[in-house]
Amino acid sequence: MNFPLFHNLMAWIVGSFDETGIAVFGGIGVFVTVLALARAFVPHDPMAARVKSHQQRRQHLLQQIISGEAPEAKAKQDFVQIIRKLVEQLKLTRGDEARKTTDKLAQAGWRSRDILVVYLGARFLMPFVAGAGALFVVTMMGETLSMLSAVSAAGAGVLVGAYLPVLLLKNAVARRYQKIRRQLPDALDLLVICAEAGLSLDAALTRVAREMGPSASELSDEVGLTAIELGFLPNRRQALLNLVRRADLPPIRAVVNTLTQTERYGTPLAHSLRVLAAEFRDDRMMKAEEKAARLPAIMTVPMILFILPCLFVVLIGPAIIQVIDTFK
Repeated sequence: MNFPLFHNLMAWIVGSFDETGIAVFGGIGVFVTVLALARAFVPHDPMAARVKSHQQRRQHLLQQIISGEAPEAKAKQDFVQIIRKLVEQLKLTRGDEARKTTDKLAQAGWRSRDILVVYLGARFLMPFVAGAGALFVVTMMGETLSMLSAVSAAGAGVLVGAYLPVLLLKNAVARRYQKIRRQLPDALDLLVICAEAGLSLDAALTRVAREMGPSASELSDEVGLTAIELGFLPNRRQALLNLVRRADLPPIRAVVNTLTQTERYGTPLAHSLRVLAAEFRDDRMMKAEEKAARLPAIMTVPMILFILPCLFVVLIGPAIIQVIDTFK
């Protein structure tokens, strides 16, 4: 550990607690509190964003069918235009890596036209920005900063800036997958009811997306997009495969395989989906029981570190004090 750097950091933190520093930190705290209260009291309507996204996807597919090619994406902001020119000059949007990144962004729920350009630009610029920011911070903390400390701080900032967008994307995908996996059995039950009521696959998916919207926004978004693509794409199997591309989960693949077989061979849809829903619900219960079974082993270390020392102090402490008094 770099002790001079740590000493300068602690000195800067302690030196900030004068009247000006206290006022600045107090102002920041008040601003964060007001922002949190405003966010808590402002009503949030997730359905409006999903309806807008579905309308954009419908217009995109319609334009693609009419013109035979995808419409050109037009950036609305100057910053996005600059990032787009930089990414195109570096040719970052070409190749298999860009396609894989597009799929990952779609799996995280980020399907804007400019999201790939912004993400690639962030991955390219963040190491430089984070390295320069880390170097500026350590330079402002102390005047006598060695070259090794400056290079170490800049290198740490570059590493953080290089891996931060990848980690954020990975965490967003993992959180969304967890929500979709938890919401899928209920959606399948509702889909079974719609199929038994005589609705077609397109109408059933649309109804499921509308009914599951308030409680399962992620799965409702994917099901709604699939229903739109089933109505617009000439190949219905491609619409189902797009669902797997946006949510690459084993339960989703099983559902898509069932729907594909139903479309091809005319097998009963309700019975197959009912069996899948029961299997997914049993799997979810087994995972919950597995987590509950791991709880005693997980709690062993915290009990040893935090509970047993306090217990020993309470039980043995008075006896030790009496022994010390006796030998005195």
